[in-house]
Amino acid sequence: LLCTYKGVGLGVGCARLGMATIRPLGRLDIKHTVFMLCDLQADFRSLIWCFKEIVANAQNLISAAKILGIPIIVTEHKGYAGTVGDIDVGGAKVFSKEHFSMITPEVEAEMKTKPNRKSVVLFGVMTDCCVQQTTLDLLQQGYEVNIVADACSTNDQGSHFSAIEHLRQAGSTIIATRSLLYELIKRTNHPNFIEIKNLAENSTLHSHKLLSKL
Repeated sequence: LLCTYKGVGLGVGCARLGMATIRPLGRLDIKHTVFMLCDLQADFRSLIWCFKEIVANAQNLISAAKILGIPIIVTEHKGYAGTVGDIDVGGAKVFSKEHFSMITPEVEAEMKTKPNRKSVVLFGVMTDCCVQQTTLDLLQQGYEVNIVADACSTNDQGSHFSAIEHLRQAGSTIIATRSLLYELIKRTNHPNFIEIKNLAENSTLHSHKLLSKL
C-alpha cells in the first residue's frame, strides 16, 4: 500500500500522521478481479467522442476476460438499444439500470457471489457520469477500481480527461488496455500469453487520442 497526501506519495506507515489516505498500488490478479462494462450501447454511437476506438478496446478487454476466465458484468441503460453489436457479451451477466451508477441492488447481489474479487476493471461510457458514479460507489464499498482510460469516453475530450483526473484523485487507478492485460498475466510463459499479447498490441491502434493528455 502507498500512503498519499494530496496526491503525493509519502511512503508506507504515514497513516499515523492523521492526514494520509491509503491507496492500493494497482496490482491485478486474475483470481481476484472482475470486469465491468458500463452502458456501451448502440444508441450512444453518435454522441460519444472516439466511440469506434473505445468499442475496439472494450472488445479486446472482453475477449481477454473470457480467455482468462474473469467474470464480466455488463449494464445497459433502460430505454436505449442494447450493447453495441461489435462487442460480444455472450456469457456475461447483463443488467438493465435506470440510475447512472452500475451499482444497483441486482449488480450488488451478483458481486456478493464473488466475495474474493475485490479488484474491479471498469470501462464504458460516460466517463464523467455513469463511469464516475460507479467508481465512487465502488470505492466507498472498499473495492479497488482500475479505470481503463482508452476504453472509456464521454461527449467530448475535455470532459473525458477532467473526469479521469477527478477519479484518479478519488483513489482509483488509471490504466491503459495494453498495460492492464500484461499486468494480469505477468509473465511470457503464461499459457495464454500469445492470445493476450495479440489483444494487448491490437489495443495500441485505438489508444492514442484517449491517452494523449494523461
